Amino acid sequence: MYSKNDIIMYSAEGVCKITDITKQYVNGKKVDYYVLKPIYSNTALIYVPVANELLTSKMHRVLSKEEILTLIRNLRNTETQWIENENIRKVKYKEILSSGDRCEIIEMIKAIHIHKNYLNERGRKLHITDERFLKESEKILYEEFSVVLNITPEEVLPFIKSELGLNE
Repeated sequence: MYSKNDIIMYSAEGVCKITDITKQYVNGKKVDYYVLKPIYSNTALIYVPVANELLTSKMHRVLSKEEILTLIRNLRNTETQWIENENIRKVKYKEILSSGDRCEIIEMIKAIHIHKNYLNERGRKLHITDERFLKESEKILYEEFSVVLNITPEEVLPFIKSELGLNE
């Protein structure tokens, strides 16, 4: 169970603050809801029924600074495999984003970047679907890292490269 003012990850919405836990009447019954405010959005509020296991399973605590640093350091040793079949890749990437598993998300980002570089060397571009998955996964990961590390989302990639000893 989460509490008011907790900072959490919520599926593809990214980092959210639980601004309230409120009761709403639905079909004459009182239902408890988490009220989520995405950190990087000024307009959206998300209402998640506390008793809805499917929706609450998409809520995850944010990683600690130590967990983020470990994830980054392990990135160099992470093996990535490009999924050649576009349909299989699309299903797998949707599953990864839905799961919220940061290890799998960062592996997906790495795989797409490696493939993008491979294509660029051959004068080709990344498929638009893969580009969307890359942008969405980077948004999710960079927002979380920026909140925990107290840096802007734009500073996350340079931070990761610095931790890995890579030059810009």
